[in-house]
Amino acid sequence: MPERGLYVVATPIGNLEDISHRALRILEEVACIAAEDTRHSKVLLDHYGIGTSLLSLHEHNENERIQPLVDRVRTGEAIALISDAGTPLISDPGFRLVSAMHDEGLPVFSIPGPSSVTAALSIGGLASDRFRFEGFLPSKPSARLKQLNSLASDTATLVFLESSHRIEASIADMIKVFGTGRPAAICREMTKRFETVLRGSLGSLAESLASDANQRKGEFV
Repeated sequence: MPERGLYVVATPIGNLEDISHRALRILEEVACIAAEDTRHSKVLLDHYGIGTSLLSLHEHNENERIQPLVDRVRTGEAIALISDAGTPLISDPGFRLVSAMHDEGLPVFSIPGPSSVTAALSIGGLASDRFRFEGFLPSKPSARLKQLNSLASDTATLVFLESSHRIEASIADMIKVFGTGRPAAICREMTKRFETVLRGSLGSLAESLASDANQRKGEFV
């Protein structure tokens, strides 16, 4: 059995084979798994025959879950934290739980693995020696433009997450701020059946999205 503590476990971003032997062992041996969406995570656990109990932990209930989980670790248990996909806390819940564990002097362990951010940087064909991760842009156009304008002078590669219903609007606003010629890449549905990488100028990417409805579906980095 693993020693007591909170194990922050990275899980696949699409392809269920993208999980480490260590992650599978930890998920099987811990006392419980705190998951962003238990129904979603159960698919992964069932695929590997793991019967560990699941407990929901998401942005709406994280505060009320913290103390019971802290108490379980304090009394000697090992628990795992996973998100729907990728590495927890990266635009996913868990920060308050991890922070609480540290505040209580309790161990927190990293079980590293998939991340859509590093996956996109590795295949996007843009400079990866310096990058700035911005997560999801605001949904309201005015707030989105304000955030983009604050990044206009940044010389690092900028990394964003986006959903299918806002990808066109976000690219259009990036053109307003950065110009049509700014080099960019859209990495879509990574590790999944319809994974694609579009690379070129922001202007050419906007044209590709407009001309092909399939390129507007899925999850984007």
